[in-house]
Amino acid sequence: LAQVLLQCTSLDHLDLGKNALGDEGVRRMAELLGEYRSLAHLDLNSNQIGADGAGSLAGVLAECKALTYLELSRNEIGAEGAGSLARALGECKALTHLDVSWNK
Repeated sequence: LAQVLLQCTSLDHLDLGKNALGDEGVRRMAELLGEYRSLAHLDLNSNQIGADGAGSLAGVLAECKALTYLELSRNEIGAEGAGSLARALGECKALTHLDVSWNK
């Protein structure tokens, strides 16, 4: 999937919900996110994302200038992961929708 996504750099909507990506899968996906300058909608609900995955995602959120919608519900982000995300979200000036419900 990562190789195919590399060819779709004009992608503006990416829904990877309910794929059990886990922290490692989100880390790999986060490595690609900087390439998607027009990405506005990212759905990662129900992916077993923990603090490490949230930290990986937080590390690239500032590069996603067009991001308006971020769905992270039904994961395992926890307090540590939420802290990482909170620090990064200040750089997401376009963000209008954030869902982190049903996280541990």
